[in-house]
Amino acid sequence: MSQAPELNPDLVSQSEKFVSGRFAKAVGTLGDLVRIPGIAWDAFDPHNLERTAGKVADLLEGTGLFDWVELRRAPIASDPEKFGAPAVLARRAAKNGAPQILLYAHHDVQPPGDASQWQTPEFQPTIRDGRMYGRGAADDKAGIVAHLTALETLKSVLGTDFDLGITCFIEGEEEAGSPSFRNFLEQNREELSSDVIVVADSGNWSTEVPAITTTLRGLVSQVIEIRTLDHALHSGMFGGVVPDAMLALIKLLATLHDERGNVAVPGLVVGEAAQLDYTEADVRRDSGVLDQVALIGDGTVLDRNWTKPAITVIGIDGQSVALSSNTLLPTAKAKISMRIAPGQEPEAALGLLRAHLEANLHFGAQISYLETELGRPFAADTTGWAKSLMESALSMAFGVPAVDIGIGGSIPFIADLIELFPAAQILVTGVEDPDSRAHSPNESVDLASLRKAILAEALLLLGSNSRKN
Repeated sequence: MSQAPELNPDLVSQSEKFVSGRFAKAVGTLGDLVRIPGIAWDAFDPHNLERTAGKVADLLEGTGLFDWVELRRAPIASDPEKFGAPAVLARRAAKNGAPQILLYAHHDVQPPGDASQWQTPEFQPTIRDGRMYGRGAADDKAGIVAHLTALETLKSVLGTDFDLGITCFIEGEEEAGSPSFRNFLEQNREELSSDVIVVADSGNWSTEVPAITTTLRGLVSQVIEIRTLDHALHSGMFGGVVPDAMLALIKLLATLHDERGNVAVPGLVVGEAAQLDYTEADVRRDSGVLDQVALIGDGTVLDRNWTKPAITVIGIDGQSVALSSNTLLPTAKAKISMRIAPGQEPEAALGLLRAHLEANLHFGAQISYLETELGRPFAADTTGWAKSLMESALSMAFGVPAVDIGIGGSIPFIADLIELFPAAQILVTGVEDPDSRAHSPNESVDLASLRKAILAEALLLLGSNSRKN
């Protein structure tokens, strides 16, 4: 393992004092960002993305640390004539052999969903019991505030004349799948090139125990269409003889899991997770699964959640109950979302999924493959100096040792970072915890954890400044 720079105790003390004094302002900045409903989906006002990008650019400009701060866009992959949401890019170059560190976060948020499920207004930051509630409070506007306040801490301790190079990349479409991300990286490759990339879009083991995310599952998303008829039929006249598309679809989807709920697609990669203390009781507490509902799958909880494949049918198109009639449907669609284990190539996993579907199709029904999305899994190199320094910084900030964790979800764009910047050390961090409810109603961030995360990142920057390549 590469030797990490030592953290100067005096600089640690100065940083702790500054973060404590600055934290109220940081919380206020987070609230200002939460109030802007920037959602990178076509159904929502794109002007709000301009507002959040402009706000973030002003905040970074206000630090006085960067050679330049700009809003930039890139064409989206599927339509080169259309450009993606605005991203904020800021940079100061390293000098005297110090490393260049790239700080990543995203300023867009998920749609709020059903307003009736929120206990507080979706875009009105509300503090209750030490947590700030609001869409984006955790994912990922807290990541922006962590970067910003860590930079302010660095400036307070060292002034503006330090050797460390810093690049900030705050994109605006992560929740919409980052459709222009790859093009943005390629167009701005020189400006983004770094020794270390900090992706602040994950979480900690708990509000008390910090973590670095070292594995992420990949994603294979496949929309299928099943057809059994060339037109709809009266269900009374032909039901019981003619198979409708919905029957064929339901039977097909049922083959994706065995009786225990394990994924039944043969040939997929299966791994083993770190043996941290996380029980089925913990799953029930954190997920809200009903008491009488059994959990699915075999193996440890963390194996099932981090290093084994999972399949969820996240959408079905047939006929709504409200508009239903006594009709045999000629076609039906479903969207299958499959999470794949680290070490699995998504193209191979897609082939295995399609082979399984075709082998288990009933009644001679026809299957067509529509929209597909692929995202590679991630397994970090844990031997670099930056990983060791981040562990030390987190442990100092939280007062307990940091742990390595996996995430059952996916951050597909990390594969692009690895491909375009193969020499960079990638650290996946964040401020979420098991009760943050990102993407769900009542999203929130634990403010005490946020303060500690800010301090940890500041210590990472301070330690990196003393590193010479």
